[in-house]
Amino acid sequence: MQLIPRIKNVVDEREDLITLHELKNFPVFMGCVLHDSGDDICADMTWAISKHTGIIQLTELIPLNILYKNEHDSGVVGKVWLEHHQAFANFINKFKPKSILEIGGGHGILSREYKKLDDIDWTILEPNPSPTDGVDANYIEGFFDDNFILHDEVDTLIHSHVFEHVYFPDKFNSDIASFLKEGQNLIFSLPNMEEMLKRNYTNCLNFEHSIFITEPYVEYFLSKNGLRIIKKQYFKEDHSIFYACEKDANTKLIKLPKNLYDHNNKLYLDYLHYYQKLIAKINEKILKTELNQSIYLFGAHIFSQLLIQFGLSTKRIINLLDNDVKKQGRRLYGTNLIVKSPQILKDIKSPIVILKAGVYNKEISEDILENINANTIFWEDEIVSN
Repeated sequence: MQLIPRIKNVVDEREDLITLHELKNFPVFMGCVLHDSGDDICADMTWAISKHTGIIQLTELIPLNILYKNEHDSGVVGKVWLEHHQAFANFINKFKPKSILEIGGGHGILSREYKKLDDIDWTILEPNPSPTDGVDANYIEGFFDDNFILHDEVDTLIHSHVFEHVYFPDKFNSDIASFLKEGQNLIFSLPNMEEMLKRNYTNCLNFEHSIFITEPYVEYFLSKNGLRIIKKQYFKEDHSIFYACEKDANTKLIKLPKNLYDHNNKLYLDYLHYYQKLIAKINEKILKTELNQSIYLFGAHIFSQLLIQFGLSTKRIINLLDNDVKKQGRRLYGTNLIVKSPQILKDIKSPIVILKAGVYNKEISEDILENINANTIFWEDEIVSN
């Protein structure tokens, strides 16, 4: 596999990147598979920061045809994700689009939820179409770039949790601006990465989220490409930010704050030190746990891959747990761990579950305690301070 070098910072294209940290041999796919572990592909994950702009980014990228070879069903399962799609659908509806092109719609749940509010033409451009039940949007297989042509007329372009996956955000927004006509709208949702990194969420930075794309950078790129922000809304304190923009040739540039290097550098180093301390603490607790006590790890996704790459011992972990039935019975890529339903905890005496799933922790732990096994013991963030 030939990695894609990105030696210039993505904001002003200076070669001023300073290495922050490297994770060796990180799995390139976040999902679950049936093939043998010998066929997994890994690569070094090297994070760097720009001295001038403060942007944090990967310096080597995975080719898109390898990174997105398969769908890993992110954003499909769970109460929080459904709430997100419903809230974002209501946000979109405020602007009364007549027809929509959605970039990277995947499962199509957003289109399904929106059509409960207004039944309009909805087209999804997606490299791995996987429509879920009740979705009747029109799918086009592919990626969005300056070569993409849509023969049908649309007045609004949508994307949800796509911006953070883009390798070159300035070019992406330039292509969007070229696609839209003056006065047409771009409406999108992206993760609140500032809050995610502050709260040490495992799913903030990875091969797919290759840039720490926080609000100052988002708003700089939008304004630079003539996309004027007309509305901004937060979904929960630590999940997503919704933006509505209008293509406007008279948009004024929103400049970057001057302290972003110091601010982002500290955030990342604090995040790194937190995980070093967390993993040491969990491994210590595993060693002290009686051999007859069952230990599990929740999250067949980046949640678990990151913990393992930071050094989490897996010798005592019996299975990974995940609510997604499509993952159950499969192996998490880059590991030897098989995924099971949390229902296996039902008859186990005081099982231990290592849980580091960010904003989803509460939803996951409450479901297990209330519906499966009230005696489950969770090892979460608080063990760092114990």
